[in-house]
Amino acid sequence: MSKIVNEVMLANREYIANFTKGDLVMPPARQFAILTCMDARLDPAKYAGLSEGDAHVIRNAGGRASDDAIRSLVISYKLLGTKEWFVIHHTNCGMETFTDDIMRDLLASSLKTASVDENGWHDCCEGGGSHEAKHISWLTISDLAQSVVEDVERIRHHPLVPSNIPVYGYIYDVTTGSLIEVPEATRIGRAG
Repeated sequence: MSKIVNEVMLANREYIANFTKGDLVMPPARQFAILTCMDARLDPAKYAGLSEGDAHVIRNAGGRASDDAIRSLVISYKLLGTKEWFVIHHTNCGMETFTDDIMRDLLASSLKTASVDENGWHDCCEGGGSHEAKHISWLTISDLAQSVVEDVERIRHHPLVPSNIPVYGYIYDVTTGSLIEVPEATRIGRAG
């Protein structure tokens, strides 16, 4: 086993020793959901004051309102009773550092991990790439506040999302820990 697997399994054994949450019910107790980025610097439980069982947290690269994120939000509401949703992007997001074309070119060149420097993204190697990346919208971000507006708008106008669910738009500042409202997004996401 790898060092990481060993560390995770050790942490799990310690967690089990003090585990007391086995009786939590499936629906989130506080009846809301957060769509946010997968960035390891974000801890939604801490910045939103959550405990296990409080809310649904849906994470993907950029915290974008992809089809799969909307699928999760609809399940969260329809089957598990959430009544409010937050879209929370963040400053210094990696999704701001490349475009769809850059990602497609990198993957066409190689499937190995790329590197970045002051001149942009670079592959370490040639060969073994795939052109399948051209079929994916990578949902990159060129304007942080605008991306929040776009995602709230996409959720608000999705035919499977009821108009009575408010959708709020925020940006998490990775240097201060602050949640900063994007007023236009929250206006668009107002329950109707």
